Amino acid sequence: MIINHNMSALNTYRQLTVNNSNNSKSLEKLSSGLRINRAGDDAAGLAISEKMRGQIRGLDQASRNAQDSISLIQTAEGALNETHSILQRMRELAVQASNDTNSTTDRSEIQKEINQLTDEIDRIANTTEFNTQKLLDGSKEGLRDAIKGSVTTQLNTQASVTISNASTAAEAGSNITQTGTIVITRVKDSTAIAATDFTVGDPNGLNVSAADITGAALSALAAAGGTFAIGGDGLDALKVGESITISFIKYEAAVTDAATSLSMQIGANSGQNILIGINDMKAESLGVRSSTGDALKVSSYENATAAVTSINNAIELVSAERSKLGAVQNRLEHTINNLGTSSENLTAAESRIRDVDMAKEMMNFQKNNILSQAAQAMLAQANQQPQGVLQLLR
Repeated sequence: MIINHNMSALNTYRQLTVNNSNNSKSLEKLSSGLRINRAGDDAAGLAISEKMRGQIRGLDQASRNAQDSISLIQTAEGALNETHSILQRMRELAVQASNDTNSTTDRSEIQKEINQLTDEIDRIANTTEFNTQKLLDGSKEGLRDAIKGSVTTQLNTQASVTISNASTAAEAGSNITQTGTIVITRVKDSTAIAATDFTVGDPNGLNVSAADITGAALSALAAAGGTFAIGGDGLDALKVGESITISFIKYEAAVTDAATSLSMQIGANSGQNILIGINDMKAESLGVRSSTGDALKVSSYENATAAVTSINNAIELVSAERSKLGAVQNRLEHTINNLGTSSENLTAAESRIRDVDMAKEMMNFQKNNILSQAAQAMLAQANQQPQGVLQLLR
């Protein structure tokens, strides 16, 4: 018998320590409701769970973003509803003014109301905003229509150069710059006479059209052209009977878009957004005010009937814009439903990894609790074993 090391007590104590530790972990899991409270509980599970939590919170925020976007669209569409009502009243007045039973005074009074209604269209367009952002003043148009075609460069009255498949530039405040190099070669001896760099385009970016990167049809106006003066000294002058070949050895086109679209973040990750452009809904853009600021005239039968046509076109523009906004709103509503479903499914997956099974963990707790109590009792018995040595000393 030995007394310096009570191996039975040491073994029992070790088991008691393990049982107490397991008991503490079970208590922690039961009190928090989580299977993973620290990385040591499940390192891989923690990493996966945290990634899922990021996605879940992103999906929930994206859903709120979509709801805010719907609020913005409803604000714009509500304002356009009033613009529609104004245009309908203006059309009614224009039809009334078209009747020659009206005197000059009558038409003058009708003109006063049309002027006021036109001003109200501008006021609505200039003041409708959501969270301080103007919606109908044309600042959120984005890229407008575009075309893709060819560029023809007229060098002089005898020669021209055509480049096919060239993009024309972007409308709505964009600049287009086309650059390249022209090489002129005499056919007689194939000697290059001169090389001239050129730049063409409309530097003001007004009434210039473009094609977007995807090639989707977006208005189709021609970019302003440019001319090139090509000269040479007397020794290289073109002689009778000779001809020259003019070719581009480099051609580039660049578009700088200054317009701004509304970007709606409707996903949990970067790049998961949609762009919404809201066209200019001011009276001039709708065609019911001239560029000089005058409203439609109804002072005569001819003017009044022309005004009816212009107002019809304006009504169609507003209808198209409202239809577009309504379509986007319906899309966002489906987006919200999809985001909710995705968040729900991902939350369920994260729960299976992170949350504790209360029934199973309670079973483990009861087991560890019984083992701890048994270990305590056995430790008391093991501590009594060295007492037998005293019997040998009597």
